Amino acid sequence: MLDNHPQLTIANDTHFILRAAKRVLRRDPQPLLTPDLVAAVRSYRRFYRMGLDDSDVQAAAEHCQTYAEFVSRLYRLRGKNNQKELSGEKTPDNCRSMPLLHGLFPAARFVHIIRDGRNTALSTLSWANENKGPGKWSLWNEDPLATCALWWRWQAGAGERDGQGLGDRFYHRVKYEDLVAEPESRLEAIARFLGIPYSVSMVNYHKGKTRHEPGLSAKSAWLPPVKNLRDWRTGMSAEDNGVFEGIAGDLLSEIGYPLSNPQPSAAVKARVSNALAWWASEGKR
Repeated sequence: MLDNHPQLTIANDTHFILRAAKRVLRRDPQPLLTPDLVAAVRSYRRFYRMGLDDSDVQAAAEHCQTYAEFVSRLYRLRGKNNQKELSGEKTPDNCRSMPLLHGLFPAARFVHIIRDGRNTALSTLSWANENKGPGKWSLWNEDPLATCALWWRWQAGAGERDGQGLGDRFYHRVKYEDLVAEPESRLEAIARFLGIPYSVSMVNYHKGKTRHEPGLSAKSAWLPPVKNLRDWRTGMSAEDNGVFEGIAGDLLSEIGYPLSNPQPSAAVKARVSNALAWWASEGKR
């Protein structure tokens, strides 16, 4: 949607900003640029999504003193190559690192699209595995649904907490469900937040791109968002819903998602207790 704005280009899940410099950023949140950092960015497996070649990377690195300046130049080059004035990035994991990113890029603005965690879990169960997302966590083999609840609470909770800390000037939260139900008004609000004029092209991002080949995901087929896609009310068992709400119900309520408030069974209580104990001993912080 945002990438279809005439002034804005959005890179697709590149992940490189934090991951390529992970070890350096642990020691110094404002690292100087080194040849090793340039090489790490260029070789990162998803950097190709930036649409930049070796000459672009070298041009961006010239005369840069800091890693942040280098990355900013990369995004300006991407914008120039796409004939857009502004550039953005939509790596989901960035929601866990907004204070660090804000320190690197003080003028950056964060649009946090958040979805009901129970629906997110239904989606996550379809793609996560032992090498991807919450499937990497040891609890996944024992209780995938509880793992999804912990993952959503960790990701969404960090974004909500840290975003509110940045304030309205730099952080704008949008519920996915609202964006699907009222795309024009929500995109108008996002445009105001970013300081750019609203464009109807944002709503029509899929027109002329939709593919009808069998087996394609909605994303790959460029299908517009659909209401009630993967709805926990019909797609999640009462027990699983009780487990999710037992783990992440407080955050659901804080964001404004209604709870079903089921009376937890002994099985639900046991799964919630086990998941929270796992988090306390082995989970991400």
